[in-house]
Amino acid sequence: MRPVIPARALLWALLAGRILREASFLGVEQAVRAAGCRAFGLKKSFSNDALSYFVERMNPAVTRQVLLQVVRHAKRGKAFQDCRFIGLALDGTAAGRSHESHCPWCRPVRDAKRNLIGYHHKVVTITVVGTGLTLPFDVEPYGPGESELTAAYRLLPRAVRGLGPRFADYVVADGEFAGAPFLHAVGAMGLHVVARLKGNLPELQTAVQRRFQHQPPTHVYRDGRDRVEIWDADDFDPWDTLQWKTVRVIRYRQHKPDGTVVEAEWLTDFSPHQVSSLALYQIAKSRWEIENQCFNDAKNRYGFEHICHHEENSVLMNYLITLLALTIERLYRLRYLHRGTHAPRSAEQLCRLFWTALGRPRPCASP
Repeated sequence: MRPVIPARALLWALLAGRILREASFLGVEQAVRAAGCRAFGLKKSFSNDALSYFVERMNPAVTRQVLLQVVRHAKRGKAFQDCRFIGLALDGTAAGRSHESHCPWCRPVRDAKRNLIGYHHKVVTITVVGTGLTLPFDVEPYGPGESELTAAYRLLPRAVRGLGPRFADYVVADGEFAGAPFLHAVGAMGLHVVARLKGNLPELQTAVQRRFQHQPPTHVYRDGRDRVEIWDADDFDPWDTLQWKTVRVIRYRQHKPDGTVVEAEWLTDFSPHQVSSLALYQIAKSRWEIENQCFNDAKNRYGFEHICHHEENSVLMNYLITLLALTIERLYRLRYLHRGTHAPRSAEQLCRLFWTALGRPRPCASP
């Protein structure tokens, strides 16, 4: 009723804490007290309880809007100018483990013998990919009893509306999203789709294997040190529920220098006139950005899995603030600081520079 600490100060402290890779509320409080409020640009310190109280009452819609504004501003600022196509990658992941169930989003975790060993949350995240700059900008938790697709149906339309028309060109996703309803939904949003072809579409997969197994590759490319063979055909019949005239499928076989061979098949509604075989291979490979540059970085560096305060709104805000910190750090480090011919700093180097700056000695006040 009578606030003492400005909300913007608490939000800035949370965001700065994520960039400094300090995931816990207690760690943020101690960092502010140790470095001094002025080092963080704050006028007043606070306790970790204040942060818990604060995130419970934050509006996720505002932070989601800020993330959208950051990504839209990045495109207007030509952060993606070196790419032909801008993609959106969707995928689900587990985040936040606990020994007991504390909220409706907690889902049981069982071992191979079906014994209950704990609980976790699951979320679907959406990320800008294919641009040389992976920017995650929204997340949607699974509700009680929901699947990855159900959460994705809420997330993708909200994200596309927020980004606006003609922001992105395609959606890339794993095989779980290769069903006709999802493919139709993406098309209705004015986007192309590239989805992994797996065993959930047995008729199409059988037809692809029957045709490609005795044919030489359509194209052979070099991808760095790797040799890539690509089979490409755009005249496969759609299955009964898919309202496409034909289905285009590519198979790539990637030979690495150590002898490892990576093979995968992908379906799409891109025509060969719109996207070449090599470009389609690169679009398919951009799906791994959400695994490597989003989930791995967010979990291992920025505390995405850490539950600071186990309450639904607080958990969601933790996810969103982590994505905001990761996105701002990448734009600052890879675009703002990389103006010139020098090599960009790594995320680890920049984090250490920030901590060093906080620890610089300051002159004592005159007596």
